[in-house]
Amino acid sequence: MDGGGVRAGELRGAGGGNDIQWCFSQVKGAVDDDVAEADIISTVEFNHSGELLATGDKGGRVVIFQQEQENKIQSHSRGEYNVYSTFQSHEPEFDYLKSLEIEEKINKIRWLPQKNAAQFLLSTNDKTIKLWKISERDKRPEGYNLKEEDGRYRDPTTVTTLRVPVFRPMDLMVEASPRRIFANAHTYHINSISINSDYETYLSADDLRINLWHLEITDRSFNIVDIKPANMEELTEVITAAEFHPNSCNTFVYSSSKGTIRLCDMRASALCDRHSKLFEEPEDPSNRSFFSEIISSISDVKFSHSGRYMMTRDYLSVKIWDLNMENRPVETYQVHEYLRSKLCSLYENDCIFDKFECCWNGSDSVVMTGSYNNFFRMFDRNTKRDITLEASRENNKPRTVLKPRKVCASGKRKKDEISVDSLDFNKKILHTAWHPKENIIAVATTNNLYIFQDKVN
Repeated sequence: MDGGGVRAGELRGAGGGNDIQWCFSQVKGAVDDDVAEADIISTVEFNHSGELLATGDKGGRVVIFQQEQENKIQSHSRGEYNVYSTFQSHEPEFDYLKSLEIEEKINKIRWLPQKNAAQFLLSTNDKTIKLWKISERDKRPEGYNLKEEDGRYRDPTTVTTLRVPVFRPMDLMVEASPRRIFANAHTYHINSISINSDYETYLSADDLRINLWHLEITDRSFNIVDIKPANMEELTEVITAAEFHPNSCNTFVYSSSKGTIRLCDMRASALCDRHSKLFEEPEDPSNRSFFSEIISSISDVKFSHSGRYMMTRDYLSVKIWDLNMENRPVETYQVHEYLRSKLCSLYENDCIFDKFECCWNGSDSVVMTGSYNNFFRMFDRNTKRDITLEASRENNKPRTVLKPRKVCASGKRKKDEISVDSLDFNKKILHTAWHPKENIIAVATTNNLYIFQDKVN
């Protein structure tokens, strides 16, 4: 891929016109073939500096990795990510009124920008959003007057001298504590949370409604979008994703299962049922089929860092939209067009309903999304080149350069190509994340987290 499309100096290791070579860096998680359901990764997210990387899983756990400070002697090696904190974010619950089990699976994690020594993140399962504080402690107080060192209280009458308590160094502890719990606001399953650029409010979206919260207030939220019809039999579409604009605090978008994206302005009215803009591409009649509606459903929407563009992912493609042009995307990238002839079997094994996410690199010049067979795709917006790479343990020596993969759709297969019929649809990359400042990417296969970085010469 040509230079990763990154402006020199903006992301490290991105020479003007040199091809970026992606190298294996690390893999986290068990090697076993039999995967415990609880260990399946369900979300991946870098924080704003890229120093921390959080993953959530189906078991309700959040694992945070921290990038080690760069080794000054080995200038060619960048800091590895090691486990910083692990905590149980959500537990399985039961809704007795509806006789429904509520899974503990973490649907989304979103970091707040760092304001002090502690870090804060929002995590959500299907029903409840939690604000977590992650803080470090490396000193403990000693020398209380009314307490023994083991915590027992002393008889005040035995205290004859006063001591001044002191802080003593101790081994570093990282503590995760829930600071706020935002519950009971969603009838349907939460699919998105997004923090506003005012850093005071955030939205949460489920299948039919979007709510606006203040980060300090847990007992009420404002319903800003409601697409629930009076008669549920008339339901034709659901909300699939929602996100706030990165700079404009009054603007947000939400995508639907019909392939449309609506941009709303909260200044227009309290309930944003009337959108300001509707982004929709007319369907190509030659591609019309029984599966058209299913594959046009948008599984993810992400604003570019600049706020000028947004990217949407449907089943077969990634589209880039200019916010000033509603009638069609400015760029369309085919992720795995060779699956169009396989839609029938993908419908039968339910893979056609998989929700792939997508992400931008730090300078908005390259986009990345996942596919099957543990493949993931990158598209360079400047050079229009694309590449298919594979996350596998076979080439897991550090700094091993990843070889581009090619899929043969039909006809005679070349030596290095993989036939469509031999793709493993159980191995899929749904969740990917790109470091905000460097060419470091995190890619989640079923229960493993792969970290790749560009080759630093």
